[in-house]
Amino acid sequence: YQQMQEVFISLAGAQNLLMDTALGGLTGGTANASGTYTVITDSPAGYQLTIEAENSPAMQKGADTIPDYNDGGTADTAFTVGSTEALFGYTVNGVDTHQYFLDSAGACGSGSADSAFTCWTGLSTTTQVVAVSSAANQPTGATTTVHFRVGIGANAGVIAGEYVATTTITALPL
Repeated sequence: YQQMQEVFISLAGAQNLLMDTALGGLTGGTANASGTYTVITDSPAGYQLTIEAENSPAMQKGADTIPDYNDGGTADTAFTVGSTEALFGYTVNGVDTHQYFLDSAGACGSGSADSAFTCWTGLSTTTQVVAVSSAANQPTGATTTVHFRVGIGANAGVIAGEYVATTTITALPL
């Protein structure tokens, strides 16, 4: 008989985020919000931090929606929105950023650079890993920042109103 090891894990961070700019559906533009999350664990195997959207697409106002940024399976180094598009996406920065968000020579998912505001992707109702570590980090912890962005093209014709994207950030011991 071997007693199971108890593991401590803590997650602290932003709750409700507001975009930094109100966007006009007729004029378009870009709005940003960022949330910082700190994970502390004594798990010898480390932890993973995940994000999951409540809805698909994530950004909604009743029946009106703003589509999730579609990356075709690989994150995009630049958040690009066409003149007739409106998109909502996110990227991640931190000491334990998942490989998917790391970049090298203009390509996401490779290398070890954790460049700010690169490697954009869309939210999903399926859990996505945004940070991972293979070691305990107690007592200092590890910080991850999730950057959200809405881009509306000048001719996108987005219906005016307050759109909401509800996400869940979860820390799990490994």
